[in-house]
Amino acid sequence: MTDRIHSLVVVLEHDMRDDDVAALKKAISQFRYVIRVTGKVSDMNSMMAAERARYELRAKLLRALDD
Repeated sequence: MTDRIHSLVVVLEHDMRDDDVAALKKAISQFRYVIRVTGKVSDMNSMMAAERARYELRAKLLRALDD
């Protein structure tokens, strides 16, 4: 038996203006079986998470180069 999927998540490469994403949202809504497409507004938490991930990656790269 296969699993049933109820939703998909699309993650953008970087934060974009709402009006710049309008065409993308419209295109996704044209796919078969899509009921609704919504955007999630960037907030301080997402910015902090991205910065922490960037910091950790930078630290790992520097450790690898030192070895």
